[in-house]
Amino acid sequence: MYIKQRQLDNLQSALKPGKVVVIYGARRTGKTTLIHEFLKGEAEPYLLVSGEDITIQSYLSSQSIDKLKAFVGNNRLLVIDEAQKIHNIGLNLKLIVDHIPDIRIIATGSSSFDLARSIGEPLTGRKTTLIQYPLAQMEIGAAEQRHETEARLEMRLLFGSYPEVVLLQDNREREQYLKEIVSSYLYKDILELEGIRHSAKIGKLLQLLAFQIGKEVSYTELGTALGMSKNTVDHYLDLLEKAFVIQKLGGFSRNLRNEVTKNSRFYFVDNGVRNALINNFNPLDLRNDAGELWENYLIIERMKRQEYLREPANNFFWRTYTQKELDLIEERGSTLHGYEMKWGKARPRPPKEWSGAYPDATWQVVNRENYLEFIN
Repeated sequence: MYIKQRQLDNLQSALKPGKVVVIYGARRTGKTTLIHEFLKGEAEPYLLVSGEDITIQSYLSSQSIDKLKAFVGNNRLLVIDEAQKIHNIGLNLKLIVDHIPDIRIIATGSSSFDLARSIGEPLTGRKTTLIQYPLAQMEIGAAEQRHETEARLEMRLLFGSYPEVVLLQDNREREQYLKEIVSSYLYKDILELEGIRHSAKIGKLLQLLAFQIGKEVSYTELGTALGMSKNTVDHYLDLLEKAFVIQKLGGFSRNLRNEVTKNSRFYFVDNGVRNALINNFNPLDLRNDAGELWENYLIIERMKRQEYLREPANNFFWRTYTQKELDLIEERGSTLHGYEMKWGKARPRPPKEWSGAYPDATWQVVNRENYLEFIN
């Protein structure tokens, strides 16, 4: 069964002659599926290759115009899966775009830190970037009824929404699949491309983060717990974000001296991965972290919505030193929108410090009654 991906429409809109569309996303999130679905409607001749193929690496890292032209041939579309494996891929793609008229190029990568470094400067003004997340509820919802969505909410909070997880019918199989993701794929690119040897410490770092959802993270405290420097922790967190394992939120401040901005919060791009890291798939009524799972789920689903609907926003959290806080602040244009995530049915009022400092900002509680409107 194929659940239509929202990036399919965005890919069709973004792919133009003389342009490169770069698709980032963690392994197993459906980048290859997206490509194959797109190619089903492609009328022009195309060439689909893998950057993991040594022969392909030789051609696409050659920096030889003649060799690149011979490689592309009469094809009008070049698709490179796992492009981060190819040395100097950005410069070679620039040569192809510059010297082969009307060529269109799609390049996918399971991590942004290496591919972005290679592609960024050579393709300035010539590329569009798309991010492929695990399935969004706005995608899954198109294939199920409202009552099914409501019945499956707990499953989404516990097992996340990797495509395979969504399609599996048995929770034990979902659990096994997620544990395989964590053990085999989660930070494979970091270890391969950055040459990091301490994979056990990366796993421990993620476990520590898993217990701090919705809380500010101290790099110094993490470093002390892991026996590494604050700067090394910072480096690892940056790599994990660029590998689409976690998502960072900084603190928002514009007016008040007592607004917290120094530390950051981190959320997991998939709830199921978070639960696999701590080996806890217990039902919600047996857990003490349902609120954290809810907050993580909603914030990431909102970011999926921003990406797929091409609604750019700067995202933050907001907190004062007197413990007044909002879970998510969206800065869209000149307007601020504050959101408080509540698993229960409480309807608190906005903090007076928020309303006083930002009188033109909006504020909303997101709970189980209205969350679908928030993420769809």
